[in-house]
Amino acid sequence: MARILEVTRQLAASFDLTTMLTEVVSVSQSILGADMGALWLYEADSHDLVIKVPEFDSPDRVAAGDGLVGECLTSQQIINVQDCYADPRFQGAVDKATGYRTRTMLCVPLIGSDDALVGVLQLLNKNSGEFDEDDELIARSLAAQCAVALQRTRLTEELFEKRHLDEEVNIAREIQMSTLPTRMPLVPGYDLHGKFLPTSQTGGDMFDLVMLDGQLFMLLGDATGHGFGPALSATQMQAMLRVAFRVGADLDSAFMHVNNQLAEDLPDDRFITAFMGFLDPDTHHVRFHSGGQGPILHFHAESAECEWHKPTRFPVGVMEMDVPDKAKSLDMQPGDILGLISDGVFEYENKQGQQFGEGRVAEVMRAYHNIAMVDLSQQLLDATFTFGKEVPQADDITVVLLRRLPISGM
Repeated sequence: MARILEVTRQLAASFDLTTMLTEVVSVSQSILGADMGALWLYEADSHDLVIKVPEFDSPDRVAAGDGLVGECLTSQQIINVQDCYADPRFQGAVDKATGYRTRTMLCVPLIGSDDALVGVLQLLNKNSGEFDEDDELIARSLAAQCAVALQRTRLTEELFEKRHLDEEVNIAREIQMSTLPTRMPLVPGYDLHGKFLPTSQTGGDMFDLVMLDGQLFMLLGDATGHGFGPALSATQMQAMLRVAFRVGADLDSAFMHVNNQLAEDLPDDRFITAFMGFLDPDTHHVRFHSGGQGPILHFHAESAECEWHKPTRFPVGVMEMDVPDKAKSLDMQPGDILGLISDGVFEYENKQGQQFGEGRVAEVMRAYHNIAMVDLSQQLLDATFTFGKEVPQADDITVVLLRRLPISGM
């Protein structure tokens, strides 16, 4: 687990395409015990896959759909072949050009955000025999992070080509926005909505909502400071958590491993406040950790009262943990609302220096808790900006609201 998280951190931190591609192949070979690896990038204009690592004089490209690599791309499925020369799809062009003998092959599609085709990761000749289902699981998780990282790296290179380095804030904002969900997941029996309003200076706010193995993963994070560094730190944390859960880590161990990795990597004056948790939509049970992030709102529909959950421990990345903490839990009753709200709302000040605070958030919840969450989030934002009118927004604002729908007839 530690090795995979370290790889994910490196992928999230690298912004040089050549370095990125070499690192992807190297760490994939190392983790899966492959004798050789290659990374093919998809060119939409030519509809070809072009090999980037390692560099071969020929052949250096294959049409999408041709051979095992091409079929992996077009089918968007893992291809695991135990005897390549017995498979009619195997073309063997690289073997002929280099004298190499391919026995086993694992091809993994790299699919980016919005299902964009990025390329194919190809691993050859597992040292201990054949690639198995565990190898496929690990490779799929690595490929998912690689695809997003490659997309981000390409975007960053394009941005640096177009803009001068003194536009760091704009570049950081692009990276920050690229981590946010493009659409809300569908959760049976629940209505949810996430809203992010950045300030003119890039902060470190981010959120994530994604279904993993039938449960909703929820993340709200805020990295200290402004600019490129905090935006990148939040991106690293999100990437490490996603890959940890995809390879089977539980919430408690994932929190500890990610915390320890960031404690090792981040400067002493930098950390991330973060809520992370899972909702089981069948049992309506929520398990969570809150490293310095709070208060977390639990609105109880039956009593129309707000319960405020304080952070469960210090912020992520402040210091290493020796053993995992046990997650805190709560249960969502019909009509209940879980609110992940960043300090940009609670600490919004008016001209007199007063803060919006928990009390005013609670008033909005009691007044509008029966409406759709997209509308409730807007009501909360409207109330915040009305309270602080004529005062410019000083911090990122993130509002994530999750409501269990009332049972019909209640």
